[in-house]
Order: sequence, then C-alpha cells, then structure tokens
Amino acid sequence: MTKRRPPGARKAKRQQASKCLRRSNGGDFDAQFASQLDLNCRASQTQIMAHSYIRLDFGTDEEKAQQARHKLDGWRQAFRLDKKLQYKLDRPDSGPVETISKPEPAAKAAPPEKPKEKAAEKTKGKEASTKSSAPPAQKPAAAANGKVSLLVRLYFSSHEKLSEQRWLDRIPSEEPFKSASPKVIHHGDSEFEAADKEFETLT
Repeated sequence: MTKRRPPGARKAKRQQASKCLRRSNGGDFDAQFASQLDLNCRASQTQIMAHSYIRLDFGTDEEKAQQARHKLDGWRQAFRLDKKLQYKLDRPDSGPVETISKPEPAAKAAPPEKPKEKAAEKTKGKEASTKSSAPPAQKPAAAANGKVSLLVRLYFSSHEKLSEQRWLDRIPSEEPFKSASPKVIHHGDSEFEAADKEFETLT
C-alpha cells in the first residue's frame, strides 16, 4: 500500500526549498528581482498623429464641389482611409440665399385675388401658371450663386509620412481639385490654427 501525503506537504516542501535558495544566495535572490522592478521607464510607444489641410475654393460652381465630394468618398472606400481623409463643405452665403427666395410666394398669390370675368380668369390663370413655373428654374441659379469651399484634412501617423505626402501631391494635381486653387496648409504654418478651428466648427 502506498502512503498518501498530507494535503499541505507539497506546499511546505516548496516553501522550504525557496528559503534554502535565499539563504544560499545570501539575499541576492531578492535584490535581483527588486532591481528588475526598479528599471527606468521607457519612452512612450504612442505615435503622434500630425495632420495637414487642403483648402479648395470652388467659387460658385456647386457642380464641381459635388464632384469633388464623390471623388473623395470613392477614395476613402477604395483605399480604406476612413478617418485619415476627411472633408467638410463651407457655404458662407447659404443663409442669405434662402431669405431672398422666401418673398416670392407673396407675388404669386396676388394675381388670383382680382377675378372679374370668365375670360379674364382664363388668361390670368394661364399667366399665373407660366409665372409659377418660372421661379423653380430660377431657384437653382440663386443657390448656385453662393460660394462653396471644401476643407480637406489628412490625418496620418508619423510612420505614414510617405502615404500622406502622396495624397498631398495627388489631390491638388487632379480634377476637379486642380481648378479650385488648392492650398496646402501644414502643421506649423500661420494659417494652421485658423484652419483647425474652422474644421471643428463646420458640420
């Protein structure tokens, strides 16, 4: 019959062995591990994300601004850029355009207020229909007269400087960006802080 060891026998043997090692090393065992715990902290491994901006001024050409949006969206999906390439539209004159187009319905409602004869009503009805059809054609022209600009942000890490430079060279060299007088704003430029604040305020 084999004798069973008591449940705490193994733990007691391990504790005895560790004590013997400490005595034989003369306390160097604890000092060795203490020195490993007190190592100097290394530099942070986090990478600084520098970003640059490209300002594009399309003037009153709304169609080219929309083409630029679609092209940027296509690049983002094709190259999986996501947050590395972002843009925001700026329409400073969009508010006044809406206020100018609002008083037009009052002029449309004025002709029907003076019905006298049936013949006159028919002619006025025809004129009213032609007038009512004319303003919708004028509304896109009024909206297009507002200035449109595009602010593109490139947000790459420090080890992706080559890819960032490629996009900084590619975007201004292709249409419809090329004809929008592109201006690259690097970190440290005098206009960088203003562009950074503008990008955060735009929706």
